[in-house]
Amino acid sequence: MSKKSSASSGEDGSRSASKKKGGGFLARQAKAKKTITEEELLKKGSVSPEDVLKLTKSTDNYLCEPQANVFNIDFTRFKIRDMETGEVLFEIAKPDNLEDEVIENEDDPNAGRFVRYKFTSEFLRLKTVGATVEFTVGDKPIQNFRMVERHYFRDRLLKSFDFDFGFCIPNSKNTCEHIYEFPSLTPDQVQEMIDHPFETKSDSFYFVDSKLVMHNKADYAYNG
Repeated sequence: MSKKSSASSGEDGSRSASKKKGGGFLARQAKAKKTITEEELLKKGSVSPEDVLKLTKSTDNYLCEPQANVFNIDFTRFKIRDMETGEVLFEIAKPDNLEDEVIENEDDPNAGRFVRYKFTSEFLRLKTVGATVEFTVGDKPIQNFRMVERHYFRDRLLKSFDFDFGFCIPNSKNTCEHIYEFPSLTPDQVQEMIDHPFETKSDSFYFVDSKLVMHNKADYAYNG
């Protein structure tokens, strides 16, 4: 499967005319709660896309266990390119012998769920990048595979991305390129992010049928 998709950070504000204005009391209460804390989500039995979209800062912990990935989703290749020039900015592939390394780190249940990136300051001046991911799935079909990715600097939301992978057949290898449109940053904000490496962070949440099955984290430096 090969797909290309673009980011979406807006919400559809339309309503059905047949619904009672404002909805019921519980619906109004739920809608009124615009934010949610990590602590509240850790107490929930299941985390949804709507939940993580209410987070106001990067999480300190993972919101699901590695065992939640019952579909054996495995990311094997990742590439970032400048959409204006086509230049490849970053590329990494999972080596064939990575299983040996994972066995050596089996005492760390979160091994492989965190990545640290180092870029030059020029990266912050890009407008649009394409991120190509290659991944395999196990022997179960995957319905409604979705990723919500939230980027923060010093607990301030920079931008939220929402991508739909769609349906994945069992035992398949899939490739998808996501298009990221960078937020507009002032010169002062750019300099602040350069001066404070690894205080820019992201949470990547992966859902199958609106249930969280994977949570990966990353931080970034722009002084390379």
